[in-house]
Amino acid sequence: MAERQQPSFFNVDTEPVRRDLLAWFAANRRDLPWRRRRSLYGTWISEMMLQQTTIATVVPYWERFLARFPDVETLAAASESEVLSHWSGLGYYRRARQLHAAARLVMIEMGGVLPADTEGWRRLPGVGPYAAGAIASIGLGLPEPAVDANVRRVLGRWLGAVDLTPAREQAMIADFARNLVPPRDPGTWNEALMELGALVCSPRPAPPSSRRPWPGSPPRWPGTWRAIRPSTRCPQKISGPPAASGMRSPVSAFMSPPWRFACPRRP
Repeated sequence: MAERQQPSFFNVDTEPVRRDLLAWFAANRRDLPWRRRRSLYGTWISEMMLQQTTIATVVPYWERFLARFPDVETLAAASESEVLSHWSGLGYYRRARQLHAAARLVMIEMGGVLPADTEGWRRLPGVGPYAAGAIASIGLGLPEPAVDANVRRVLGRWLGAVDLTPAREQAMIADFARNLVPPRDPGTWNEALMELGALVCSPRPAPPSSRRPWPGSPPRWPGTWRAIRPSTRCPQKISGPPAASGMRSPVSAFMSPPWRFACPRRP
């Protein structure tokens, strides 16, 4: 039996999507301490803390943790009990133990220098594919995707994947995410996708519409993809005038008039 041909979702111009989403992010991004005080070490700590924990909870912990452990050398030199005491209240204490073990590994095996590529970050305890991509793109400027639950939801609804095993759907979304990452400022792009999923494209379903994600996109992928149904209204909408946001006519999967990002709904 011949293998089913998979859809090619890379034959469209994604530049308008990037431009619109980045313009929205520039106007609506949340003011977070690890964005104000950008560093590779600070990005790593924020990603470890944000696993299964809300941003509102993490912010004060991140600030206190960085004040006590401002660099990897200080963190590695601390006792595990002290690290755990500064983590107390965040839960999932295995993350703190892995973070401490990773800091010691950096000092012992890497000469105290944090990894300079994704593969190096994957070697550290507690750093999985998503965290490695986020740290590499945001902290190092490397063109790596960062597919967390928010991004997976945005891209899955954008693509409209159905009739797929979870593993196959995840693989397709990962491929799509990798092809969307721009070579310039990939960290901002990844943060924008995450922000869209967190603030607008919520897990709660939104009413469907028949609008396609961009002009000329096929209404149906044979075999594995159905018509893409972006919503006309979202559980939350973040809007602003064109002059303030820099947006022009809405052309991406996330836009609906007037000058407003909308969340695609999974069929």
